[in-house]
Amino acid sequence: MPEFPHSELTSLILKCCFEVVNELGAGFLESVYKNALFLALQQKEILIEVEKPFEVYFRGQKIGFYKADLIAQGTVIIELKCCKCLLPEHQAQVINYLKAANVPVGLLVNFGHRNLEYKRLHHPLIYPAAEGDLTNPVEKSEVASAQNS
Repeated sequence: MPEFPHSELTSLILKCCFEVVNELGAGFLESVYKNALFLALQQKEILIEVEKPFEVYFRGQKIGFYKADLIAQGTVIIELKCCKCLLPEHQAQVINYLKAANVPVGLLVNFGHRNLEYKRLHHPLIYPAAEGDLTNPVEKSEVASAQNS
């Protein structure tokens, strides 16, 4: 099995996610899981930043910002959801966050069920076509529809 970038850290983060869902169960708001995960990660002595803002640029101009739910050790964005299931839009969101923040790895975690659902994603320029990554189908379909217009 190939070694993924920051695999030791992401494994520890996912272990904490499983601890949170096992202790709290499903049904809470995202903020409750974020607070619990923050506490679990802190107890494992992982440096965590909460809702760190990142600026978004277009053609050299600042056009907005977003806040990452959690960032571990400055290298892994943790995006939390509480929904029925993870969708391609959620994955595209994390990939865009990785690009905007220039962070190499993202974990998309869904606490919407008793069984934790998660996806590991990589910054497409830092780790292009890493095995197990999602190619961005949203981007491809948008390009195709723009060309047909």
